[in-house]
Amino acid sequence: MKIEWTVTSQSPMTLKSFLKTKRISKRLLAKVKFQGGRLEVNQELSRVRKQVSEGDLVSLSLPDEPANDHLEISDKKIVVLFEDEHFLLVDKPSNVPSVPSSLYRNHTMANRVKGYIEKKDYRHKTIHIVTRLDKDTSGVMIFAKHGLAHSYLDQLLKGKELYKEYVAFVNGKLEKRWDLIDRPIGRMEDSIIKRQVVETGKPSKTEYWVKKRYRDSTLVKIQLHTGRTHQIRVHFSDIGHALLGDTLYNPGSAEKWIDRQALHCAKVVFDHPFTGKELSVESPLPDDLKRLSNQLESVSSEKKS
Repeated sequence: MKIEWTVTSQSPMTLKSFLKTKRISKRLLAKVKFQGGRLEVNQELSRVRKQVSEGDLVSLSLPDEPANDHLEISDKKIVVLFEDEHFLLVDKPSNVPSVPSSLYRNHTMANRVKGYIEKKDYRHKTIHIVTRLDKDTSGVMIFAKHGLAHSYLDQLLKGKELYKEYVAFVNGKLEKRWDLIDRPIGRMEDSIIKRQVVETGKPSKTEYWVKKRYRDSTLVKIQLHTGRTHQIRVHFSDIGHALLGDTLYNPGSAEKWIDRQALHCAKVVFDHPFTGKELSVESPLPDDLKRLSNQLESVSSEKKS
């Protein structure tokens, strides 16, 4: 894959300095040099010490990325929400892990995307997972199709420039139509899975807006300002409004209309680092959450009548 830029700086600089402005790391440059890539200025092979000036065309040819033989291939189909030569955004169903583990070795989203890439016979076969979702959370997942694309989105995530919007159904009626939950989250001492709000935890911020109130529950839109494990589930449980169906953080409260936490990543928005245009991708509400909404609406209507 070849990436091209036109130098716009009026002051001459080394090629190395120019590539730094494009956030090209030393690690990636080493791969280009030693693993079959190519660096050119005006279609001529060049070294990083070369001087470049306004109007020069800089080309970076990325080396092919081989598949990870330890990651099994799954033939399960994926739903593609957006794809170009740099990114693959897919619609993750509930009850599917994002990555393999000792319990789930195959048919995770990583396995399924590998199967998709192998079937398409893309040159870059390494799986780059940019955003993950809990096993029982549905919605948009982002995969990068090469290392540079992955690096760019990692930087957007760290700079909080990648917007992720969730929807959730929570227990009880939230009184505030908007709030920012600002409570630190850390690991629960007696569990390797659960997290909790604790003073010694990492800063964690969850913003929400009430979309609809039912008889005994609320539909909320959520924006994460940090990315802690189980952040949404922990924060809403801590304020007394655990997610419907979330038996981990609301044990003993099994929801008769849904068998998983009612949480869905509905939208992601970011500035495409290669086109400069805003990319907005949405995932429709899955069938089980639609049924849940209809049941909650029906119960609310019965009470009014």
